[in-house]
Amino acid sequence: MNTIATSSAAAMPLAEPTPQQLKRDLRAAQTRKRLGALALIAPLAIFLLLTFVAPIVALLQRAVENPEVATTLPRTVAALGKWDRQTLPPDQAYAELAEDLARAKEDTTAGPLARRINVEISGSRSLIMGTTRAMPLRDANGKPLPAPAARDALIAINPQWGQPEIWRVIAQNGSPYSPYYLLASMDLRQNPDGHIVQAAPEASIYRTIFARTLWMSAVVTLITLLLAYPLAYWLSTMSERRANLLMILVLIPFWTSILVRVAAWIVLLQSEGLVNKALMLSGLVHTPLEMVFNRVGVYVSMTHILLPFMILPLYSVMKSVPPTYLKAAVSLGSHPFAAFWRVYVPQTYPGVGAGVLLVFIMAGGYYITPALLGGPNEQMVSYFIAYFINTTINWGMACALGALLLTGTLALYTVYRRFARIDVGIG
Repeated sequence: MNTIATSSAAAMPLAEPTPQQLKRDLRAAQTRKRLGALALIAPLAIFLLLTFVAPIVALLQRAVENPEVATTLPRTVAALGKWDRQTLPPDQAYAELAEDLARAKEDTTAGPLARRINVEISGSRSLIMGTTRAMPLRDANGKPLPAPAARDALIAINPQWGQPEIWRVIAQNGSPYSPYYLLASMDLRQNPDGHIVQAAPEASIYRTIFARTLWMSAVVTLITLLLAYPLAYWLSTMSERRANLLMILVLIPFWTSILVRVAAWIVLLQSEGLVNKALMLSGLVHTPLEMVFNRVGVYVSMTHILLPFMILPLYSVMKSVPPTYLKAAVSLGSHPFAAFWRVYVPQTYPGVGAGVLLVFIMAGGYYITPALLGGPNEQMVSYFIAYFINTTINWGMACALGALLLTGTLALYTVYRRFARIDVGIG
């Protein structure tokens, strides 16, 4: 009987799954697939987040951070809240300043405050540090001085406390976030009324620096395009074996340090270098040409370093263009040059766009080459970013300049995508 029951159960057909069960199974399978894909890309995503996204976010945040005054002089900032910024502040602000500086002396936090205020008023570092050393202000009973007495004591320590300019700076920087650095990097500032106005002529240098950076980057990009286009075309017409052999020569600079290449150009381009000797021996010139520590040397070295970045995108696109297109145009009666210009060149626009974008962006961020081969009039934005980081320790200004450079790069890429309407990988 058991055998008969088992045979009957085996012969019964299995129940078909319902549509709801099928949907559930399909969703579960898709979820497992997505989780597997996320697990595969998670290490790379975390790496990019920590090494690329997080530093950029920190840079943008530091460009608008202004914590020195707000954290060191909180009571003073509160006392200046209703001040008209035209006359001297109320006496209570003097008393609060004395207490804030006394606490800053104990916490050794007066240094950053002095550096920050010195950025706006030259010489105020000695004012802050000298006043801090004279703290605390106490009466005979060891209690804080009343407000009028605190005012007189501070002005006696340094008469500059009796002028409204230093107080305006404190009041303007009372917020932990401020557009000061971003405005300064565009040669702008806020007046005592809070309106944005043009900075003083002696402080208006950054627009010129950005214009110089854009101009030099554009010149280098144009030179590399003029040199790379015929070379990439010549390589694309060769057999694959010969093209690969010659491509090694194009890639050799990648195996050499930029410092080594810049040093080599200094040796070659100096007054007693090989280039000047060759020009003099050929009779083209009779006196050595000045080609180092000026813009000529910068252009030569940057073009040499960035040329491969223009050749590679052009070559990859040109290799995919069928040569039969040119032959067909010529066979239909077109002049070879007209056929090349009207048939072949438009098909290489993706490579031209990718190369121009890549070279221009990289040239805009150059620091070593202009610093070693150029003079004062050849320094680009990156030089001043390094100056503020390493010399003046002004991270806010350095981050503001970096943020503007990053914004310009993103704007350039957006414009390119808008007009080219193609996808270009730049890294």
